[in-house]
Amino acid sequence: MFEAGTIDSAAVAAVREERVDWRFRSVAPSLSGLTIGEAASRGAKLFDDGFLGPFVVLDEEAVEHNLRTMADWCATRGVALAPHGKTTMAPQLFERQLQHGSWGITCANAGHLRIYRAFGVSRILLANQLLDPSGLKWLAAELDADDDFEFVCWVDSVRGVELMTEALRGARRKVDVLVELGAEGGRTGVRDTGTALAVAEAAHASPALRLRGSGGYEGALSHHTDEKSLQLISSYVDGLRELVFAFHDKGLLDDAGQIIVTGGGSAYFDRVADELTKDWGGLDVLPILRSGAYVTHDDGFYRVISPLGEHPRIGGVASFRPALRAWAQVTSKPTDELALLTIGKRDASFDEGMPEPRLIRKGDGQASALEGHSIQKMNDQHAFLTLPASSPVEVGDWIALGLSHPCTVFDKWPLIPVVGPDGETVLDFVRTHF
Repeated sequence: MFEAGTIDSAAVAAVREERVDWRFRSVAPSLSGLTIGEAASRGAKLFDDGFLGPFVVLDEEAVEHNLRTMADWCATRGVALAPHGKTTMAPQLFERQLQHGSWGITCANAGHLRIYRAFGVSRILLANQLLDPSGLKWLAAELDADDDFEFVCWVDSVRGVELMTEALRGARRKVDVLVELGAEGGRTGVRDTGTALAVAEAAHASPALRLRGSGGYEGALSHHTDEKSLQLISSYVDGLRELVFAFHDKGLLDDAGQIIVTGGGSAYFDRVADELTKDWGGLDVLPILRSGAYVTHDDGFYRVISPLGEHPRIGGVASFRPALRAWAQVTSKPTDELALLTIGKRDASFDEGMPEPRLIRKGDGQASALEGHSIQKMNDQHAFLTLPASSPVEVGDWIALGLSHPCTVFDKWPLIPVVGPDGETVLDFVRTHF
């Protein structure tokens, strides 16, 4: 239904030509000097071949399941997907998302945009305002040099339109923009229809911009799934529709080509799709979701709130699987109620919940479920593991931790092992670019 975006496969493949060395602190020293591709081909074992804890790994089967599940659901629902790349900043994963039919990749700022273009991403949605003159001039040069490059970003003020217009003076191609709708308690974006129309009229009149539609982020409005919260999300997304109709009625979208309307983080994409696929009265509208965390899901925030989490709001579709796991060793057990792990805020996410103990690996190499244990707090390099009575945890054991909020995990690890079904054999490595 939607033509997938593209990426420069040669540039992505070149990632595997980079040499492994001390910069990748958890990777086994025995792999140093090899290229990433050569290291991946060795089939190294996390615990037998010298990987240095703590380390975070990706589960290949879970990643592939999530990619396929989201792609199939979007195709069934009639929505395009431009996953937010800031979750992983990993062109290898961007390539797989595009291979699964993603329309494009979303970014958050000019720095991300530059990285995406270094890997030849052909369609980029910048879910933010871009007002920096240096960034705009660089963008204009990219657009002028590549007619196949498609780009769209947000505007939410007349002043912003003026700044963009000035910085883009002399550019050959116009920059496509969407009026961002905000809401009370939200982040950026216009707060009322009158302001939205003023911004849209300014964009329509600008010689440097082309108004394409509306966009926004509903996830800032709630972190809950009760019916009141879900209705709030639906009402907000309906506001994106109302803006498009208002712009159309005033002739502001006459040269837009296909109209774009976009919303959808990873928490409420079901409600976003419901609203964006309603009847458009003959308008040619491209509805786009920007969910990004689905690629790995998690063992915390998204497990609870995702439409395909542990309490799915979507019927007939397999739930996402958590694909991120951290391993840390027990290095201290000062009391029978407390153990300290070699992992902290520098290594794992903590902003949307503490890591959750899932497995214990004893000295015999056997891993088993670990229940009744919890991480109560973390310092920079330590996690405080609370032990119940008769806990099997001893100094020297390894603990597998489920993580919450993947967006603040990937940025801590420049090279992440991808493991097979046994959870220990390395099949590949993913290189991140933060």
